[in-house]
Order: sequence, then C-alpha cells, then structure tokens
Amino acid sequence: MAITTAVHKEEHLGSSEFITDVVIGMSDGLTVPFALAAGLSGAVQHNAIVITAGIAEIVAGSIAMGLGGYLAGKTEQEHYQAELQREYEEIEEIPEEEKKEVKVVFAHYGLNEKTQNIIADEMAKDKDKWVDFMMKYELGLEKPNVNRARNSAATIGISYIIGGLIPLTGYFFTPTPFQGLLVSSVLTVICLFLFGYFKSKVTGQPLLRGAIKVTLIGITAAAAAFLVARTFNRLF
Repeated sequence: MAITTAVHKEEHLGSSEFITDVVIGMSDGLTVPFALAAGLSGAVQHNAIVITAGIAEIVAGSIAMGLGGYLAGKTEQEHYQAELQREYEEIEEIPEEEKKEVKVVFAHYGLNEKTQNIIADEMAKDKDKWVDFMMKYELGLEKPNVNRARNSAATIGISYIIGGLIPLTGYFFTPTPFQGLLVSSVLTVICLFLFGYFKSKVTGQPLLRGAIKVTLIGITAAAAAFLVARTFNRLF
C-alpha cells in the first residue's frame, strides 16, 4: 500500500523591498506626469510643449524619487548600526538588565521563570547571538541589505521613468494636445487599472477594489490639474 505524504507549501510574498520600490516609483510615475500633461493640455496649443515639459518632469521626478529611496535606505542602515552599537555597549555595561529583557520576551510566550533563566544564561555566553536576538525581538530590527540604498534608488527611479513615459505616448502620435490627452487618458487608465490589480495581487489585497482605487486616484489628479490649468488659462 503506497503512502503519500502531503507536502504543505506555504506561499509568502518574496522580494518585498523590490516590490515596494516598484510600487512607489510606478504609482508616482503614472500619476504625476499624467496630471502634468493633462494640465498643460488645457492651457497650450502644441504637443511639443507638453512632451518637453513631461520629459523634463520625468527626469527631475525620477532623480528626486531615486534620491529619496537612496536616503531612506542609508537612514535605515545608519539606524541599525547605531542600535547595534548601543546593544553591544549595554550587554557589556548592564548585562543583568539585558538578561531581564530576554526573560520578558520569553515570558510573553508563556515560558516559566526557570526556563527563562536557563535561556537567558545560555544566550549570554555568545555576545553576537545575544545582540542579534535583542535586535530582532526587543527592537524589531532586521539587518538591512548593504545594497538596499543603491538598489532602492535604481528601482524607484527606473519605475518612475517607465510609468511616466506612458502618459506622454499619446502626444507623440496626435496633432493637438486635446487629442493627445484623449489617447493618453485611455492608455494611462488601462495601465493604472492593471498596475492597481498587480499591486493588490502581490500584496494580498482585494484585486478589483485595489485596481479601481489606484485608477480613481490617477484620474482625480489628472482631472484636477486639467481643470486648474484651463481655469487659469481663461483668467489670464
């Protein structure tokens, strides 16, 4: 008789940092240049102006967003190193207090006092593992990837450029800004919906709700920019 063993396969989201950076860059890349192009379409008469301004915004926006990602990554690394140094100093200067903090962690999981003492004493024999435990379970900090800042900057910047070029596509193949806006709107709304769907899928959120939410945000921003530009153009 054959015995089959069911293998439990756990599905978890991988590369969460990369996905987060793509979401940040792509969402802003689709929305901001789209809103800018829509606004200019209500105020200018030539597609060249919209394209030039759009490309300038994409360049500036990708650099700014990439720099923001880089600084966030560096800040995370610096914060981790500062806390790591502090933990090493504390286990040297006040080891008994640090042992108490270890016991508190395991008391939270229902271990009795005798077991807590045994674990704390054993852990204190290896300072590196002791500090690593305190970083994870006392402070909730994981050691950041040393390349996090660089990778984040590149991913966010590139995602912003890809997202930003989509709204401008319509202006390359149409004679007037208004016609370009129509084509751009169709392309961008489709991409916003697909992006919202993908974002919801990888983050485990309701698919249709997430897709509609992202799409409505982009449409609202573009509509507001278009109306403001058209109003100011008529006033001045």
